[in-house]
Amino acid sequence: MKLSEELERSLREFVAAGPVEVREAARRLAPLSALNWEIRGAADRPLLHLWSEHHNLTRRVLSISENSGDRLVLSVQRFGRTKPDRLEFVRQEFELSAKDLSREEFRDRLAQLLAQQFPDETLESLSVAPDLEHSFSGNYARGTLRRGSARWAVLGMPDSAAGSGAEQSLTFALLWLDRVRQSAQRGVVAGLRLILPHGTSRAVAHRLEALDPRLAIELYEHNPEWQTLQRIDLPRAAALSSWLVPVRDAQALIAQAKPALEAVLAASLEATQMNPAPETREVFLRFRGLAIARWEEGHVYFGAGDPREELSPGTQPRLKKLFRDLELYRNALATDTQHPLYRAQPERWLESLVREEITRIDAALDSRFVYTQVFAASGGGSGVIDVLGVTRTGRLAVIELKADEHIHLPLQAAEYWLRVHRHHAQGDFARYGYFPGIELLPTPPLVYLVAPALRFHPSTDTLLRFLSPEIEVVRVGLAEDWRRGLRVAMRQ
Repeated sequence: MKLSEELERSLREFVAAGPVEVREAARRLAPLSALNWEIRGAADRPLLHLWSEHHNLTRRVLSISENSGDRLVLSVQRFGRTKPDRLEFVRQEFELSAKDLSREEFRDRLAQLLAQQFPDETLESLSVAPDLEHSFSGNYARGTLRRGSARWAVLGMPDSAAGSGAEQSLTFALLWLDRVRQSAQRGVVAGLRLILPHGTSRAVAHRLEALDPRLAIELYEHNPEWQTLQRIDLPRAAALSSWLVPVRDAQALIAQAKPALEAVLAASLEATQMNPAPETREVFLRFRGLAIARWEEGHVYFGAGDPREELSPGTQPRLKKLFRDLELYRNALATDTQHPLYRAQPERWLESLVREEITRIDAALDSRFVYTQVFAASGGGSGVIDVLGVTRTGRLAVIELKADEHIHLPLQAAEYWLRVHRHHAQGDFARYGYFPGIELLPTPPLVYLVAPALRFHPSTDTLLRFLSPEIEVVRVGLAEDWRRGLRVAMRQ
């Protein structure tokens, strides 16, 4: 039996038997019930795609390492890496962990750990009660430790919240630090202690490099047995790898796919763009940002948002209907603004407009150079779109796009800035074919946060104050009807 067939059969049998949790490298990702999945590509080395609103993961499956009653273990490969990783599907009834503890139990155990770790300090408060007015949910325990007149803000994350991304905890930790500072009537707030599940601190440690170096922040992990807290060595943990996609690879992939995808466009839809995905050797055709066709290994698939139906003479009528619906409903002047085609993937629609008219964001930007998907496996499941550009004087520009309120936008922009800044310092952009003919300035990149003017989260200003002085941020607020054309209503 071919690996792709064996994998699909094993997954279906495994899922049918009960609830399943997905883990990669021992880290919990999400319940499988919250994810869509598909298997595609070569039969002997298939691609497994897992996705949802908050997750997007594609891995090359090398083999099935284990298929027992309580777990299915796959040997998988990420783009840009030679060493295989481990992807697990674990039955929840066979393996319970701290995620099953209630919020109150988590708070009580964390209180015990803090007392053991900091015996000379007093735990003044520790709460898991939601405080939506200040953007705090019950997913985290937050409190303060005091020694003399000095206080530390504390935020702890249980294993059960790790599926949402440990790096997101830093946003709430900084907001909690700000809240503690505001409420402290006397004494000083020494800093922040952030406590994460075992094995989840690397992404947070990386983001800490983007913060003001004057901030005192300590990072800890609690081990699986809940016996101790381990302080993380930040310089060592912060080394997070990323890989640039060579421009020539993206161009070669488009050249391969172009004849087949241009045949799809016999109906001559305007406002389309071809976006290569070198990681999976695919090219997507997007109409106003929405994926409508996908080329893979000589085959073309179509469909709105998730192209899966293979194009053939028999499916041509459905393709033509899709084109008619797109012209009617994914249109800035559409009357039915609740239609799924109008509302789907708004960030991608916004990205398509920015790519066409980037000088509307800032006249100083060079319209010849607008790149997306610069980093291999750099995400996208966050709902924030990363665009890389350059000013006419040669300064790199990081442009972060969001169509709705997004509390994590400032720190996600800062993380992308870190990656761009590091690759710029290493001379990688010229080496990999970016910005030909441009002499890039050594100045750190600019950051543009772009969203409808009324859709910036209320916490944005607070979070921006925590960033390193090296990160120069410009907020660009668009008119609410941005689909009809980019108009800047506010620039700060």
